[in-house]
Amino acid sequence: MVSHRSPRHAPRRHGSPRRAPRAGAFGLGARVTALSAAAGAAAVLTAAPAGADPDGEGTAAALNARVDRLYTEAEQATEEYNAAAERVEELRGQVERAQNAAARDQARANRMRDDLGALAAAQYRGGAVVPSLALLLSDDPDEYLARASALDRIGSRQAARLQAYRHTVRSLEQQRARAGGKLAELRRQRETLGRHRAAVQRKLGAARRLLNSLPPQERAARERAARGTGRPAVPEAAGSSPRASAAVAAARRAVGAPYAWGQAGPHAFDCSGLTSWAYAQAGVSLPRTSQGQLHAGRRVPFEEALPGDLVVYGPDAGHVGMYVGGGQVVHAPHPGARVRYDPAGMMPVAAVVRP
Repeated sequence: MVSHRSPRHAPRRHGSPRRAPRAGAFGLGARVTALSAAAGAAAVLTAAPAGADPDGEGTAAALNARVDRLYTEAEQATEEYNAAAERVEELRGQVERAQNAAARDQARANRMRDDLGALAAAQYRGGAVVPSLALLLSDDPDEYLARASALDRIGSRQAARLQAYRHTVRSLEQQRARAGGKLAELRRQRETLGRHRAAVQRKLGAARRLLNSLPPQERAARERAARGTGRPAVPEAAGSSPRASAAVAAARRAVGAPYAWGQAGPHAFDCSGLTSWAYAQAGVSLPRTSQGQLHAGRRVPFEEALPGDLVVYGPDAGHVGMYVGGGQVVHAPHPGARVRYDPAGMMPVAAVVRP
């Protein structure tokens, strides 16, 4: 996600050498991303295209702003897609477990019914009219058992078997109902997933059309900025813990990989896909969305960020990157860009989270 806004407050000076650097790294000049700077410079040099409207909506600067806005909206839709996809996967597991439980109960009920049937048949051949036989012919075991004591013909052993059978049938019915409910919810979530997918595709399609309408110099400037840098501007720093250091190392290895919405590595990423993948390499499971990662650990002040901390951006927590030290994050910015280093204060920060 790309923004041309600077954060409202620069971080305060502090004394710890392990903390994020002061305003020299997070200052206003550093907070403008390479993409924003390139876009602004090109906008100054590029005249409005022929036929531009008098309000300036057709100028290169305005088109750039609209592209950035569409990318922001596409990333928001991507995070909604990720949340729906996560829910679909969770429901798929629940449906499978409910169906397996129902199958086990069905097999158990079948065995018990066969045992009761064999017992009833043996007694019937001996000339006895037993309640077990009536049970097997009845569609309502509960009603039969309610009358069984009055018949005074059922032994304690048969009664225990019938009671166990009744409990098994009840469990089977509950498991079937549970599986049916989960299946219905799974269908609804798949429909939601499809709507979010369509929303992302609409936003990206509109952004591509606008990009194609930019002058060649402007497109070239955006492409250069999107590639970013493959090297940090400062020496590497240790993380707040061994697992944080391992996650930072993984995020650094991902620099240069393409952004792809809905992807969580190892060859392409969206923003939350990158951070969740990096921590997975350290053996830590994070939520799949930036909104979920906002609550995935302890919050710390922005100026006290350590390598491995998650920096969540925007009032809707719609973007996330990983702080890697020296006032920088590694993040997957937007479609068409690659995983890269950028100033940690490139956008308004919602929270810094330490998993």
